[in-house]
Amino acid sequence: MLSIRNPKDFFTGILLLVIVAVFAYGLTELQIGTAYRMGPGYFPMVLTGMLAIFAIVLVINGFTTDGEAIGEIPWRALIVITASIVVYGATLKGLGLVPALSLTVLISTFAADKWDAKAAIGVTIVLVAA
Repeated sequence: MLSIRNPKDFFTGILLLVIVAVFAYGLTELQIGTAYRMGPGYFPMVLTGMLAIFAIVLVINGFTTDGEAIGEIPWRALIVITASIVVYGATLKGLGLVPALSLTVLISTFAADKWDAKAAIGVTIVLVAA
């Protein structure tokens, strides 16, 4: 009988397999082509395949290695990161790339347990510049 010894890896692998299934379903509409004549679905198919391999490795790792249990869900961080992505989508067309990206990164810094204004501004400048 198999038992889950590393729940974090196991459930991460399952979540990634669900994402792979969604992308694989979306690929059914695209022409794949060949390695010589790539269609619009070729590169997404390769990435989806690589993600599937990674997900399977994580699921297997969930059964074979010891790991820590899943802790509390960081709801504040989850909401802040989701909000920053929504802000990016809402402001990209109106403000442009650099201001929208700056807002996104700055808002996402509020997901940290200990927020520091200097660190937040520094991270924003470095990531937007990169």
